[in-house]
Amino acid sequence: MTDAVANAEDTPAKPSKMPLIIGLVLAVVGGGGGFYAVQSGLLPFGKSGASEEMHADEERETGVDRGESADDIANLAFVEMDPLVITLRKAGGLRHLRFRAQLEVDVAHQAEVERILPRVVDVLNSYLRALEIGDLTDPMALPKLRAQMLRRINIATGQGRVRDLLIMDFVLN
Repeated sequence: MTDAVANAEDTPAKPSKMPLIIGLVLAVVGGGGGFYAVQSGLLPFGKSGASEEMHADEERETGVDRGESADDIANLAFVEMDPLVITLRKAGGLRHLRFRAQLEVDVAHQAEVERILPRVVDVLNSYLRALEIGDLTDPMALPKLRAQMLRRINIATGQGRVRDLLIMDFVLN
């Protein structure tokens, strides 16, 4: 044999990079197609009209600025709730939570909400008694608790009657 043929047999053939390039192209195309399918609503778990409406409802519930007009503000009423004093158990003894709030309602719903105010107080009393001290000492506790209480109030009063929960006192001692 000649030297050229002997050298060719000794060196292994380089593997082709074509499968790697094809795999990379297919991954990029698949990822882009999946992104498009989710964003355009072709798949059920993307941003769709229903999820945008739900996001708008969440903004309304959390008190995000809705750009209310003067007429909307003029039609507001506030229903004051009696203060609640909740006894919380702690390993070292008892702690007390003083809670006082007002409900922001439309004038048209004020009488209805005042009639069922004992139900609202019961719901809040039950919720606050179920909390632990650790739930109240977190720096972000108040916005979370406020959202949970407003959700429970809306269930008790009927959706759309109570616009917001205004916390006047929230003192843990």
